Amino acid sequence: MRLVAVTGRRLGARQVQWPYARASALPHSYLDAVRRAGAEPVVVDPQPWTRAEADALLARVDALVLTGGPDVAPARYGEAPHPSTYGLDDDADAGEIELALAAVERDVPTLAICRGIQVLNVALGGSLHQHIVDDPGVAPHGRPGEAGGQYEHDVTIEGGTLLAKVLGTERARCACHHHQAVARLGTGLRVTARAADGIVEGLELDGSPLLAVQWHPEDTAAADPAQQRLFDWLVGNTDRGSATP
Repeated sequence: MRLVAVTGRRLGARQVQWPYARASALPHSYLDAVRRAGAEPVVVDPQPWTRAEADALLARVDALVLTGGPDVAPARYGEAPHPSTYGLDDDADAGEIELALAAVERDVPTLAICRGIQVLNVALGGSLHQHIVDDPGVAPHGRPGEAGGQYEHDVTIEGGTLLAKVLGTERARCACHHHQAVARLGTGLRVTARAADGIVEGLELDGSPLLAVQWHPEDTAAADPAQQRLFDWLVGNTDRGSATP
């Protein structure tokens, strides 16, 4: 059975009626999409791993999903926090950055989603726009961390890219909920998709079995075959070296 590591999220204190505060958890939509693709998801709790530890973890799985979540600490790319910055977790940042770098070095098939695309970009030396609505003409891209807070919009994908081949289209309807986005590109990354307002929605690393999207394909994958194909590609690409759909 093929195993896919899926990064979990640390929950803070919740209402007292639910006893699992300080838990590591993940929406079922991620896990369901991986299972529909024919693999078993394994939720991992990000720790401040060393590179050797990240390598050891990835050696035991077939693919990686870097999931959505709160903001990456701006100090990671040399900036002070914007007033809107939320949910900082140094341990999660450290662990996921090492996982991203190890996955790139080992050619582990990787799907980076929302926070995941931001972690990847920062890991490779890029930066983030900390609050996209500060830019004229950029409306909110949903309400992060809020149930039902997704914003559905069309994303334009560059023809001939891996992303376009996997989705089977150059225009996709996508659900998102984020307030940050890719700014300066990390080393080797290239933009493969944008929203109508110019926000970066997709990144690729040429020659690498890696896809990174700013939207949340797991939100709509059960009903949208194009979004499910991202997970199908991930699981179908577990020969550790082919970046073709």
